[in-house]
Amino acid sequence: MLRQRITHAVLSVLLLVSAVSVQAQNIKLAVTDLVGLEELQREFEPFKKELERVTGLGIDFLPVTNRTAALEALRFKKVDFLLAGPAEYVVMQKRANAKVVVGLYRPNYYSLVVVKADSPIFLIQELKGQRIGVGSVGSTSRHLGPIQLLASAGLEPLKDTQITHTNLRLAWEGLKKGDLQAVGMGRSDLEGFLAQEPKDQQNAYRVLARSGDLPNDLLMVGEHVPQQTLEQMRKAIVDHSASLIASIAQGGDYVKRYQGMRFLMSIADKDYNLVRTMYRTAGYPEYSEFIGN
Repeated sequence: MLRQRITHAVLSVLLLVSAVSVQAQNIKLAVTDLVGLEELQREFEPFKKELERVTGLGIDFLPVTNRTAALEALRFKKVDFLLAGPAEYVVMQKRANAKVVVGLYRPNYYSLVVVKADSPIFLIQELKGQRIGVGSVGSTSRHLGPIQLLASAGLEPLKDTQITHTNLRLAWEGLKKGDLQAVGMGRSDLEGFLAQEPKDQQNAYRVLARSGDLPNDLLMVGEHVPQQTLEQMRKAIVDHSASLIASIAQGGDYVKRYQGMRFLMSIADKDYNLVRTMYRTAGYPEYSEFIGN
């Protein structure tokens, strides 16, 4: 009888340890640009399922309301892994001491300044004193990239031009109507706008300036996550990159930006010095907080 009780006790302990171990292997994943669980599921559910399959980890989405909320979730261990853009990386690396798991290379990821084809402006310096529309505050390709193009041409964007932050669709309409003389945006934004124009109007716009390719998006991990879990995630991505990339493509409109992507394992912090320069240009030389929230 005593032996049976001991055996039963041992089995109970083993089951409890096993349950705790399984629970400990559940991780939380957030995406800085997406608000709400429904949007996360629509865009990244196929990727989450494939990532669960190849890592053996249970993954739960954690919706965040904005970039600052994502940073605080990482700092206070509410989220473990975070998919972030270049502008988010420089702040999170400084404030949360987050590590990079892997980079997500997006082909043809760069910023543009666009004018109408019949515009008298042919040099970016000629935008001095002009009204320029840009996208959401703090966006790498829609805000920081375009104003850095102005700065690189010798302008002081915050003084020499009239910058208007707005929804890019509204900015595009403003350009068409002549309310704005130029619009800053990403390459994929321009392609999307032109695709919606009548065929005889798709040549009614031209690129005044374009940046070099912008730094990569990143999958980041909080410093509280065990190194073993980080290595487990990294190895699974290396070993199953093709199926993971295919799963990303099964999402909605948001993930179209990753068409043709590849995972990069060698990411250097210095690669993001360009983004730190953009923060200084935008008036945030410490790059320790997000612009706009």
